[in-house]
Amino acid sequence: MKVVAIGGSPRLDGNTNYLMDEVLNELAKRGIETEKIVLNQYRVNPCQAHSNCRQSPKCLQEDDAPWILEKFSQADGIIIASPVYFGSISAQTKTFLDRTFFLYTHNIPKQAKCFGLIAIAGRAGFDQAIQELRKFVGLRDASQANVFTLKAAVGGPDKHARDNPQMVEEAREMGRQMARVLLGMDEQSQEMR
Repeated sequence: MKVVAIGGSPRLDGNTNYLMDEVLNELAKRGIETEKIVLNQYRVNPCQAHSNCRQSPKCLQEDDAPWILEKFSQADGIIIASPVYFGSISAQTKTFLDRTFFLYTHNIPKQAKCFGLIAIAGRAGFDQAIQELRKFVGLRDASQANVFTLKAAVGGPDKHARDNPQMVEEAREMGRQMARVLLGMDEQSQEMR
């Protein structure tokens, strides 16, 4: 079992990366392999809408997106985390989501059994960001199983999620919920581990 986390925040020491790490730590405690990819550390160019995308065996752009997309499409679980900028997901997150069009045009499905969607705002806008992420994973109904969301307002750039125990616990709970799905365990047997 492997979970791939895609981080759309440019701030390595910021709230989005911190809470994503809390989720990943919970998964790792339960024996699930994890990998974190912070988009800002790689070169992921915007989609260029090549007219022959469907016919090309590989993306015509020469950047880091193809290997990230391969890991993304083969993961058993996926986490997508984004800060909220101007009421929606970050540019890094949006650019990556646009690049998944190559997977769509080549009928390469996501293998994920569960998704963790994280949106962190200074004050507001996390609902809109979560809706954008839900659209991407093809899930519009909030009641659909195996999609776990964490949306939080941390109160501005000077506040840190680590100082909010409830928010940290929500991130850890997301990790536990994803682990239950991936390991096929009920809640009681999961707690015994």
